Amino acid sequence: MRRSASPAVTAISGMVMALMLASCGSPASGPATSSPAGSTADAPTASASGTATAAPGTTAPEATATPAEGWKTFTAKDGSLSFDYPADWTIKDPAGQTPAGGGVSVEVSKADGKSMATLRTNVVTGAECTKKQPYGLLDSQSLPALAQAGTTPRFTFESRTHREATDPMKATVLAYGITSAPEPTGPEACPIAHFFTWPPSGAMFGGVYNPFDTSPGNEPHVDTPEAYKETAEYKNIRRMITSLRPAG
Repeated sequence: MRRSASPAVTAISGMVMALMLASCGSPASGPATSSPAGSTADAPTASASGTATAAPGTTAPEATATPAEGWKTFTAKDGSLSFDYPADWTIKDPAGQTPAGGGVSVEVSKADGKSMATLRTNVVTGAECTKKQPYGLLDSQSLPALAQAGTTPRFTFESRTHREATDPMKATVLAYGITSAPEPTGPEACPIAHFFTWPPSGAMFGGVYNPFDTSPGNEPHVDTPEAYKETAEYKNIRRMITSLRPAG
């Protein structure tokens, strides 16, 4: 079963989110709208799945053309994006400070309050790659519905390993989200940067996997990313994030 959490784990999660937000502008949001699955408002204008691809050894992509029974559709107030999510999950909107620049800033959590993913738009990307690290790809899916300027982003679940770390709780960082970054071609890659191109600059939709998490409600005997991929929680996260699409 999952091992006990520690301050080090909290620090790792904070480090990943800080890394993902490095060089980003301040996001903003307004009230969101959601509708029960099966209603006319739920029907998306485009499938976020499209012609999906999976990396060798990863989970095969699933179609997300319409929300299934027990799911709802979230649509940002600015009319930019929509995604589907389990009906018993909650959305905090806005999540964090709302600056004057505009944009979307929402956090999706399970019914027990555990954070699953954060969606932010109007972020400014451009963090430099100062040091490459051993890279692992656990899952991947192309998202043609979000293509911009000839670039198609993809959902990934990936890892980075810090060679100098001796504490196993600090050695490996694992995160899932959407990225427009070129796919690494070798065993090493830049730090995780789950940002994708989206007007007027960039956006992010993802979260961090913590194998040491002991939150109530976690499925038992899950302490590796490979095992986590088989859980209902991960499958719901994956389905939610890959359902992201232009709204309207």
